[in-house]
Amino acid sequence: MGKRTRGRMPGQELYEWAQALVCSVLAVVVLFTFAVRIIGVSGGSMRETLQDGDLLLVLDGWLCGDYVPGDIVILCKPGFHEGNPIVKRVVAAAGQTVDIDFALGTVYVDGAALEEPYTREPTFTDEGTEFPLTVPEGCVFVMGDNRNGSDDSRNPALGPVDIRGVIGRAFYLAVPGAAEETKERNWSRMGMLNQED
Repeated sequence: MGKRTRGRMPGQELYEWAQALVCSVLAVVVLFTFAVRIIGVSGGSMRETLQDGDLLLVLDGWLCGDYVPGDIVILCKPGFHEGNPIVKRVVAAAGQTVDIDFALGTVYVDGAALEEPYTREPTFTDEGTEFPLTVPEGCVFVMGDNRNGSDDSRNPALGPVDIRGVIGRAFYLAVPGAAEETKERNWSRMGMLNQED
């Protein structure tokens, strides 16, 4: 006697596809609700690393662990820039001492001059914070990569940022904004962001 083969029920394949699609959509919804956000860059304070209009994937703060120098973070502080999120780079973490020689444009952390290939130009703009400054516990010191066109921790209105005000760490450039000069999107800029950017 030949083996009896089990046939599929009518519509079973369609049901399996629908089930896979629903599971995928739910996974994406959960991911973007609890772990990842999409945040846009507004302004030129992070040029040339980031452009106005870039869309970033941001890992929520509760998943980031400690923020370290080099991280690109999104933060909010009530009363600063009308409480809107801003994008900056962590330059120093809690316990580290920041000093800036505005004549030379050099930033020092714990007495060592930083190598900052990601900056647009040296740091010549003094916004009023007194240096040297030791970053308090639970805070980070942040600056924009466009050092002379960035309102950041050099401004006493922001100062060292309480990490509870940090929304998260940017890890991926999802959609590039238009370059200021050419007004064109450079799609080759898409990709992972890291401490070396």
